[in-house]
Amino acid sequence: MRNWFRKAPAVQDQGTLPALIQYYKKSGDFVHFHNPQTPQPYWISYFGSLIDVEILHRDILPNLHKTDLTSLEAVKAALPFEDVVITSERQKIEDALFRGSVLIQLHETDAACALVRAEMKKSREVTIPEEEYSVVGPKEAFVESITTNLNLIRTRLPISELQVKEYTIGKLSKTKVAVIFIEGIANQENVNTVCQRLENLQFYQILDSSFISQLIEDNSTSLFPQLIDTERPDRVAGALGEGGVVIIVDGSSHVLIGPISITELFNAFEDYFFNWQIASFLRLVRVFAVSFSILITPIYVAVLTYHYQLIPKDLLVTLVSSRRNIPLPPILEAIILELTIELLREAGARLPSKVGQTIGIVGGIVIGTAAVDAGLTSNVLLIIVALAALASFTTPVYRMGNTIRLLRFPFLLMAYLWGLLGIAIAFLFLITHLLRLTSLGRPYLEPIYPPRLKDLKDAFIRLPFSMQSNRPHFLQTKDPNRFPVKKADEVKDIDE
Repeated sequence: MRNWFRKAPAVQDQGTLPALIQYYKKSGDFVHFHNPQTPQPYWISYFGSLIDVEILHRDILPNLHKTDLTSLEAVKAALPFEDVVITSERQKIEDALFRGSVLIQLHETDAACALVRAEMKKSREVTIPEEEYSVVGPKEAFVESITTNLNLIRTRLPISELQVKEYTIGKLSKTKVAVIFIEGIANQENVNTVCQRLENLQFYQILDSSFISQLIEDNSTSLFPQLIDTERPDRVAGALGEGGVVIIVDGSSHVLIGPISITELFNAFEDYFFNWQIASFLRLVRVFAVSFSILITPIYVAVLTYHYQLIPKDLLVTLVSSRRNIPLPPILEAIILELTIELLREAGARLPSKVGQTIGIVGGIVIGTAAVDAGLTSNVLLIIVALAALASFTTPVYRMGNTIRLLRFPFLLMAYLWGLLGIAIAFLFLITHLLRLTSLGRPYLEPIYPPRLKDLKDAFIRLPFSMQSNRPHFLQTKDPNRFPVKKADEVKDIDE
């Protein structure tokens, strides 16, 4: 496991609490004032940008004014909070202040203080999923608050076996990270792998779950995602019930699931809301669409460059007539169109939503028509590239869609160099890479390799729930059974 560490600027060592407060007073949002008008004067300090002022003026200050504060224990008793902490430890004081606590001293030179939590909680409301939207099923999505996200998961799994381990990662960001699993189902080895990698992780700043994903994946140089990031609480609950391990990062609206196999990247959680025939058909359509998106343009280049004898005579006439006035070779023609599609995608993603949709639709029509009229590309290739781009959108996992977009270019280059043989060589390199790839130490190509027929029941096709009594074998769960098979078979309708 690699340690990613960049040394942050060292904070001046402050040995005493008064010296620490003097250092924090350099910041414009740090408040430190003395109130001499109470029965027992006190000093109060806090970061104004981190605390809820309403809590301060409603619950803290009025109670301090009513009480004779002879000691910190009296301060603790006077405040209507259960988690008032009395300490003189510098690290605890520092962490509490930056988490939105109010510091109370009886004398400015005291080394001990009382810490009262009054953090400002700002987070958006739970909304519908944007990247994994489904017509059927729940319409809730994760938000940037780790507390809210834990609530969304626990309401779906109200069991005592659901365990949460919390970590603080990032020398600068001090980001809260939680590892979630179901005790008695999840393989402890998978849990220990995730926890160990998080504990060994040293990085200066964690701003999103994608940082964690890149830092703890088995192969950080691979294009293929080895952890699924999702914004759907129902998918996370389903993964936990299967025996998976989940990672939540405070400040991120996406949650990580692992270990995974490559087949899960083609499965939408919405598949479980349809009957098994429709779900299986949709999964097969996605697999075909991904294969089509990667291979169709390279095959076009290979056939027109080296293997035009393979084209039927009637189709060859159409292709020749469409390329009659094209001055560019097929490889340049294909690359120009592919790059044009990528430019339109990137422009549509970076612009505001309404403008981006207009750019994508109008830009594609205008540029495509102009390119054909100008004789820079053939209308046949334009149709092929458009269909390939459309097929790449069928993947339910966004990161996998980006992988498919990039894979087309090496296949295009190999097709130009050696034709269909080059495509076969590129495919062999791809399969070799996937065979060596793992997710948290588990085989990435399972259940294709190693072949496990039982796991094929919920891979490229989805059989009925009654035939899926076992959890995925590659997760090596403690409890492999979802439900007793015999009892499922004995259930009959009331009229039988």
